[in-house]
Amino acid sequence: MAATQTVAQASPFRKSGSGVPLRIKPTDRAIPSVMRPRRGVIVLYGYGSSVRVERGHLIVEDGIGSDRFKGRFSRVGHGLERLVVVGANGIVSLAAVRWLADQNASFVMLERDGTVLATTGPVRPSDVRLRRAQALAHQSGAAFRISRELIDRKLAGQERVVRQSLADFTVSKLIHEIRSELAEVETIDAIRSVEPRAARVYWKAWQGVPINFPEKDLPRVPEHWRSFDTRASTLSGSPRLAANPVNSILNYLYALLEAECRLACATLGLDPEMGVLHMDKPTRDSFACDLMEAIRPEVDAYVLNWITRQPLKRSWFFEERNGNCRLMADLATQLAETTSTWARLVAPVAEWAMKEIASTTRTRKSISTTRLTQNHRRAVSGGEVRPEPKAKVRQPNMCNVCGSEIARRQKSCLACSLIPSTERITAVAAKGLIASHTPEAQAKRSKKHHALHTARRAWSASDQPDWLTQEFYLSKMQPKLAAQSSRGIARELHVSRSYAIQIRHGRVVPHPRHWQALAKLLMLPK
Repeated sequence: MAATQTVAQASPFRKSGSGVPLRIKPTDRAIPSVMRPRRGVIVLYGYGSSVRVERGHLIVEDGIGSDRFKGRFSRVGHGLERLVVVGANGIVSLAAVRWLADQNASFVMLERDGTVLATTGPVRPSDVRLRRAQALAHQSGAAFRISRELIDRKLAGQERVVRQSLADFTVSKLIHEIRSELAEVETIDAIRSVEPRAARVYWKAWQGVPINFPEKDLPRVPEHWRSFDTRASTLSGSPRLAANPVNSILNYLYALLEAECRLACATLGLDPEMGVLHMDKPTRDSFACDLMEAIRPEVDAYVLNWITRQPLKRSWFFEERNGNCRLMADLATQLAETTSTWARLVAPVAEWAMKEIASTTRTRKSISTTRLTQNHRRAVSGGEVRPEPKAKVRQPNMCNVCGSEIARRQKSCLACSLIPSTERITAVAAKGLIASHTPEAQAKRSKKHHALHTARRAWSASDQPDWLTQEFYLSKMQPKLAAQSSRGIARELHVSRSYAIQIRHGRVVPHPRHWQALAKLLMLPK
């Protein structure tokens, strides 16, 4: 079920160089920092947030103390798709709400504990007959079909996550067996009994997943933060009041997903509160929670793949006095960039549910609109159906020791990698020194030196051509050796590769007995 109490109050210690690319801090502190959307999303937090319209431009402003951030967006080329406000300290003008609606941009307001307070999206014409059919979904059988399909998709996604991300084929097979029972159920209550059984098996497979932090943060990291224990919090007995970072991230992303499901329902003319699987509650949008079930495994896979590849920074989280783990504003802003991905994943599910409900009334058009995916419009124009997207937001790659941001495919920064690399080089050098002084190595060196002295004694200067002098070698042969490969020189002279490199670059002059072989290699004289 939906659990959304996660987002912490904005940190008063946030610095302008926090790594969040949404806000660009100028050098002059008297000038408000520039705010720009990233992936179509802007998140407002802090105190005194303001959203208003000034001379046809949308003006957004937030911040804490002297760190103020301001954005100014025109009606064309603004790139804004979602405006997320965390907290209730500030103002939003009616003109700003209309500006967002005119530009097809959505507005989402979250409480500081992560609860979804309000969502608004583009105003669409709706059909009251569709909502009436939704109210009668339990009598028409649509509620049962929708519930079974949504849970079937959820269990299929959980099976995929366990198999691909956790490599636990035993649990994956068990979830598959539980999922197969959905084909035989006949009531919604039976569906409600199948889903918790799979959930217990699914979250048990997560137990023991390590949660990594940079080494410098480990002294400040509680022991129970370092691995995933259970989905249920020890503080509440449910997913609410998360006690570790992973559950906090999951709860926050579920809150964003719930907001997107609300917006999808409003766009399609459905009632987000009139659920088919979740029981009706005055404080919950049950149908939005129904649609969430099919997308939850995608959120789980995104979080699981992230924590198994990258460490989490201690500064991203705040632990309250009761042990509740909350997200700090910087991480919440980064995670909010995923809203467009969840919106595209929700769209086909919401449209399918609408078609199922619309099929129970004869007055509805035979072909339902696809306002979210625009698939009907693409089909008419000969285009292809848009595939389901993957989460494109990638968290920054961080050093495992100090937590600073580094380039992709690296595990530590240059400063932190200097000490272990020096230790490795020293250890390898010590092993090489030992290996080079073994009786076998000394015997090989003695044999090679003996062969070298024998070859020098056997060589006679009278065997050398008269034209092959030292002056000829230095003026004619040495400049041309630079064009030859060191491997070819070593093969021709039967010397080591390192010695051939020295000859090629003119750092050493080889013994005169080698000059004739080099002249042959260079095809001299001509």
